Amino acid sequence: MKKEEIKKEFENEVLDISRVERMTAGGRRLRFRTVVVVGNKKGKVGIASAKGKDVQQSIEKATKKAQKEMVEALISKGGTIPHEVKAKYGAAVVLLKPQSEGRGLVAGGTVRTICAMAGIENISGKILGNTRNKFNNAKAAIKALESLKEVGNRKGKKEEEKSEKKEEKKEKSEAQSHIR
Repeated sequence: MKKEEIKKEFENEVLDISRVERMTAGGRRLRFRTVVVVGNKKGKVGIASAKGKDVQQSIEKATKKAQKEMVEALISKGGTIPHEVKAKYGAAVVLLKPQSEGRGLVAGGTVRTICAMAGIENISGKILGNTRNKFNNAKAAIKALESLKEVGNRKGKKEEEKSEKKEEKKEKSEAQSHIR
């Protein structure tokens, strides 16, 4: 795939732009810090922060960085998540609950943006932490989506892996006994 095709595949949305100052001997140096969310609305979402001399430069840097740090979100039937999940990042705590089809995206601020970019249509989200830091709230939401697991098939997969490992051990021991 070409770089142009990759860029068209993902949509990006700016969460936060803030002006950052640094004192030097010559006076104040201004830069802009931007937090960007990137997603394809099919289960992939990423977030990044970057600084630049102007707003456009910081947005471009953050977008490229977010595309490199993409996370796969598990979306079940009905455009929701398979189970309730809670995640913490810094002082931010986020709770995500699955909802029935037709309920819609019921979440505020950054959690809403993250879920929309991931393509989750029916979910209820709540920011429980006592922080208004958009970057930390977004990182907590990403961490929550990352920790989602397939319900029902989990035990079956583990049992299959265990049986495969046992078979491999048997084969190795048989091969060693034939050598002797």
